[in-house]
Amino acid sequence: MTEQNLKDILWGKRIFVTGGAGYIGSHVVLALGETGCEVMTFDNLSTGHRHAVLHGDFCRGDLAEREQLLAAIKGFRPDAVIHFAAAIEVGESVANPLKYYRNNTANALNLLEAMGECGVGLMLFSSTAAVYGNPERIPVDESAQLAPINPYGASKMMTERLLADLASADSAFRYTALRYFNVAGADPMVRIGQDYANPTHLITRALKTALGQFPKLEIFGSDYPTADGTCIRDYIHVADLAAAHLAAVAGLLLGRGAEVFNCGYGHGFSVREVVEVAKQVTGIDFPVEMAPRRAGDPAELVADSQRIRSALGWQPQYDSLTEIVRTAWEWEKKLVSRADSVHEQG
Repeated sequence: MTEQNLKDILWGKRIFVTGGAGYIGSHVVLALGETGCEVMTFDNLSTGHRHAVLHGDFCRGDLAEREQLLAAIKGFRPDAVIHFAAAIEVGESVANPLKYYRNNTANALNLLEAMGECGVGLMLFSSTAAVYGNPERIPVDESAQLAPINPYGASKMMTERLLADLASADSAFRYTALRYFNVAGADPMVRIGQDYANPTHLITRALKTALGQFPKLEIFGSDYPTADGTCIRDYIHVADLAAAHLAAVAGLLLGRGAEVFNCGYGHGFSVREVVEVAKQVTGIDFPVEMAPRRAGDPAELVADSQRIRSALGWQPQYDSLTEIVRTAWEWEKKLVSRADSVHEQG
């Protein structure tokens, strides 16, 4: 789809976004707004930020609170729902699995029931490459066996099954699931970006280490069956991922459904390679230390994304690790500048 096609389809449509104050959600809310959508963000702000929601209305609420959720959906009367709200840390999911099944699977069920009660039949679901576990073939396509090796991936896989079963049972319900690979970078205009107090994402962690906010960057595992012994991931710029969401919502509005798409570029970089690019972009030789493997980390995850490119006409604009790191670096410097300004005013 061209940009004009998307605007023609999405203009004036009402989109209810759970978790829209988070990293990926806020970029999608911004993109929806710029395309002419009316947006309602529903977020409990457990990890997101109200100031990151740059378009539309905002409702602070929790998916576990059924009456609150129903009131928000009924009041807004959306054409479609985009569901981001979830816990996302692999290591935490291994240590605290019940949190992930409650937050990611049970709350998705609450949302689907509320949508049904309100007569809303379209959902775009934020899924993950973690549903594949350790895939037998790289790059991995959407037909690969789902075999998650951590509760985070399993909780998302279970929600995908909920969606598929509901779509089979109810002809009025249609969904699309986007399986993200490693999302990174920031809005190219540096309006928003990743803003977690204690990030675990490699690129963000590396850049904060370059700024002196952490004493060192740890590389978790150097004995994986890869060329340099460190994990390999397919990094996708958050702006390209936002564009994929717009294309997927437009597809749903045009009658598509029961579809799953990988969101990645089709090539990966090792942890060591990412660290070297971070050092090049920042010009800072920050300290790096090897550490034991983390539980639940697969050795390699790289997307076969031909399906979304051919079906929805998705064309990435930021397929460059250097550009991903550069935009993230500009955002991190802006966060430091903002913090310094607040400190001076205080």
